[in-house]
Amino acid sequence: MALVNQERAKAGCSALTVNDKLTAAAQNHSQDMASHSNMSHTGSDGSDPGQRITRAGYAWSTYGENVAYGYGSPEQVMNGWMNSPGHKKNILNCSFKEIGVGLAQPNSYWTQAFGATR
Repeated sequence: MALVNQERAKAGCSALTVNDKLTAAAQNHSQDMASHSNMSHTGSDGSDPGQRITRAGYAWSTYGENVAYGYGSPEQVMNGWMNSPGHKKNILNCSFKEIGVGLAQPNSYWTQAFGATR
């Protein structure tokens, strides 16, 4: 989260705060990807990010999700996301106010769940 907030500060966005419900959604998705050896924004049950965030009990007005796999450290995955236009757009989206982060093994499946409540 500190790395995300450093990038957001450079872009003039407010810092994100950790939300337990977004963290649960992100961690559950990371675990799902790791258990199925499949990096995707679609869960093994066919769910999309909005459905997973809702299922975790987060009442969102807007949301986003970044996923990655195989990066060994937070710095490496953030570098990968910041070099990907779509992922960077989520990180620097000033309408997002909260974040949850998940990481599951084996093979380091990462998820960031972003949101703002209704």
